Amino acid sequence: MRKYRFANLILLLQLLVPLGVALAVPGGASRQTGQQGNIFQSSSLFRKSSISKQTTTVSSKMALQRRQKNTLEKSSTATAATVAMDPRGGSDDGSQENMSRLTKVRRAIFPIYGKDEVTKFLLIGSIKFFIILALTLTRDTKDTLVVTQCGAEAIAFLKIYGVLPAATAFIALYSKVASSIEKKTLFYATCIPFFIFFLIFDLMIYPNAAVLHPSLSSVQGFLGAASVGGGLSVLANIIANWTSALFYVVAEIYSSVSVGLLFWQFANDVVSVNQAKRFYPLFAQMSGLAPVLAGQYVVRYASRAANFGSSLHRLTGAITFAGVMICTFYHLSKNFCDRQEALAKAAGKAETAEEATPSPKKKKAKMSMMESAKFLASSQYLRLVAALVLGYGLSINFTEIMWKSLVKRQYPDPLDYQRFMGNFSSAVGLSTCIVIFFGVHVIRLLGWRVGAMATPGIMALLSMPFFGCILGGVDSPALLKTAVIFGTIQSLLSKTSKYALFDPTTQMAYIPLDDESKVKGKAAIDVLGSRIGKSGGSLIQQGLVFMFGNILNAAPVVAGIFYSVLFGWMAAASKLSGLFQARTEMAKAEKEE
Repeated sequence: MRKYRFANLILLLQLLVPLGVALAVPGGASRQTGQQGNIFQSSSLFRKSSISKQTTTVSSKMALQRRQKNTLEKSSTATAATVAMDPRGGSDDGSQENMSRLTKVRRAIFPIYGKDEVTKFLLIGSIKFFIILALTLTRDTKDTLVVTQCGAEAIAFLKIYGVLPAATAFIALYSKVASSIEKKTLFYATCIPFFIFFLIFDLMIYPNAAVLHPSLSSVQGFLGAASVGGGLSVLANIIANWTSALFYVVAEIYSSVSVGLLFWQFANDVVSVNQAKRFYPLFAQMSGLAPVLAGQYVVRYASRAANFGSSLHRLTGAITFAGVMICTFYHLSKNFCDRQEALAKAAGKAETAEEATPSPKKKKAKMSMMESAKFLASSQYLRLVAALVLGYGLSINFTEIMWKSLVKRQYPDPLDYQRFMGNFSSAVGLSTCIVIFFGVHVIRLLGWRVGAMATPGIMALLSMPFFGCILGGVDSPALLKTAVIFGTIQSLLSKTSKYALFDPTTQMAYIPLDDESKVKGKAAIDVLGSRIGKSGGSLIQQGLVFMFGNILNAAPVVAGIFYSVLFGWMAAASKLSGLFQARTEMAKAEKEE
């Protein structure tokens, strides 16, 4: 307003001063009219300019006020949201900092992103959960049957004369069938027969064991082992309890087939390398809960039965349920992955020139067992993977039989032994979850090499006090208990590191391979390779039983062989690490091209 009055005063002076000059100067009247016109034009322009400036100033002030108002409203909304999330209040910076910390924690614990990834992870992870659930229940059952009836040394004989021939026949049949039927049918045809056998054993074979089994005395007389201990006595016990031995063989084949072929082959087909680094450690963490559940089911329900026959009914019910869930979640995850792949291709995300105009697939050449062995021997990469699997199979077998022999001495009753093994299975599952919780990013942060070498390193360290106790003697109950404790800790942490680190790194090694190497090479390594590893260890221990009378007397020799295998295992893992990195980079380069 003051600016407006000042402008009017200046205008008045501009009008009066020229008028006075015109009246005082001669002829000024004649020039007055023209000058007045210019003056009025100048005045008009000045007024318009002043008014325009005032209007612009007012408009700017109003716009500034509107912006300030909007800013205040947004600030109020943000503050209200912050208060709603955090009742204690706080600034926007504090809220953002808290959200950043929550994001980091979430990424550390569960690095799976997006609805589709979460669904895919849960469906595939559920398959492994129920596979491990059934595996744990059958493992505890087979150990209870064989160790309490035949002795822990019988495990070495069964792996040579039962498991190895059965595994060889199975892999030959699997390799032949895999080339002629689709993968979905192959999964069901491989999985379902195992659960049918477990059901038949519970309902028909075990209740009639007294009729089906020959007497121990007749078998000992036939073998000439009535008065001779050692290996012949072990063989006599196995033949006299052949149905339990049969259950052990089938359960051992299932333990390799279920994880090695049924789960990992499917997971490697549908999980990319980038997802595998995040998915695979968490698969181990998720499935680590299965032994906890299975072990407590055995301890709190199955082992509380009146006799072992009733306990077996309860165990078989849980095993059958797990088998149904395995097939159900495989069906759901297979359909989900197929839909995702179809959507990706339709959107052009995974389409290439070859996919756009697909050419007929070449039929894979069928390979005999000898050809499969040659195929495995021709690849340095597969030989090193086999060395890792063989190393674990040999080393775990050396310590496991000794430990179970000590456990049988402390718990001779089948239900007591079953209860102990149930608690041990729960401890394995719980410790696996804890190790994965803290070491889930070992492979991602420290690399494949560290993850692959962690298991043999842990086994080498923890076996020292166990062998020390055995060499010191286990004749008294106190010494026996101490040896069982150290053996339990060693076996517990060895299996934990195996599930948490060894399995993910070994399965990741197959991803950069071509389809033929994945299917046939993996089948040969995971089934035949692991069986040779365990059977090779059993063959060595079988010879030691004949030489020393029992496995505990041969502890010094077993310890020397054990550490030799561990050093070879670590050397193979170190060499394979370089090849894995090279093949992974090569696969990435091919995809980018």
